[in-house]
Amino acid sequence: MPSPAESPAASRLQWWGLTDQGKVRKNNEDSFLCLQFDAQELRYLGKIGDAPTASADFVFAVSDGMGGAQAGEFASRITVEKITRLLPRAFKQSAAGLSAGVDDVLEELFDQIHKALTLLGESYEECAGMGATLSLCWFAPGWVYFAHIGDSRIYYLPAKEGGIRQLTHDDTHVGWLFREGKLNEREARDHPRRNVLQKALGAGHQFVDPQVGAVACEPGDLFLLCTDGLTEGLFNEQLLQRLRDPDGAEAALDPAQRLVAASLERSGRDNTTALVVEVAKQKTSS
Repeated sequence: MPSPAESPAASRLQWWGLTDQGKVRKNNEDSFLCLQFDAQELRYLGKIGDAPTASADFVFAVSDGMGGAQAGEFASRITVEKITRLLPRAFKQSAAGLSAGVDDVLEELFDQIHKALTLLGESYEECAGMGATLSLCWFAPGWVYFAHIGDSRIYYLPAKEGGIRQLTHDDTHVGWLFREGKLNEREARDHPRRNVLQKALGAGHQFVDPQVGAVACEPGDLFLLCTDGLTEGLFNEQLLQRLRDPDGAEAALDPAQRLVAASLERSGRDNTTALVVEVAKQKTSS
């Protein structure tokens, strides 16, 4: 994977996040995180924001918890909290010239979260079976490093090529059937076993093997991180249309509001979360 030291000139980021418990669930087991950090400090960001990338890195993540009673909600919160503790330490190592690669850092992060959820699940009856998905994007100038496990998703909408591409693989048998061309998008979304996870953090899984990768980015590119509740209501082309070419009343909403509202209108059976990040040009002083 390329290192931050190889990154081209900095840009700025804009982001919009929203989560909703949906029409059926009594609580919201989804969590999302917006974070800025450098070697000295870490700062939580609001659900909507705009900031340059020249002197700090950014992390955006979504997590969908699972487990009995309130364990799912607790699991997703633990997952995003662990990110805030581990990634700043990795930035300090990088600034000091240590050789740990971004992929190694992300794999360690997922392993540490998995261990924490597993320990809680084994220690407390009310936490038995606790687990979570996690989809994470680490933004450095010119690059997005991503890591993922579960059936939440990261989408990439490049400005030059157009279209929408799912960067992450759904860690389900149905997801594998879709990738192999044995099911189309509609068949995969409506399959009765679409939510049966083969990989997750905690939840009784013995090993963690996250998908880790990187893509170069430039102004105009969009990234969408979302839980499966969002894609239960919207197909990929519907996501693309609402992000790139909204019409009518939707154009007055921010991108995350557009997606969540449209998904809830069509489904709403699950908690629904969307986090949209746009790479933009640096603002120039007049």
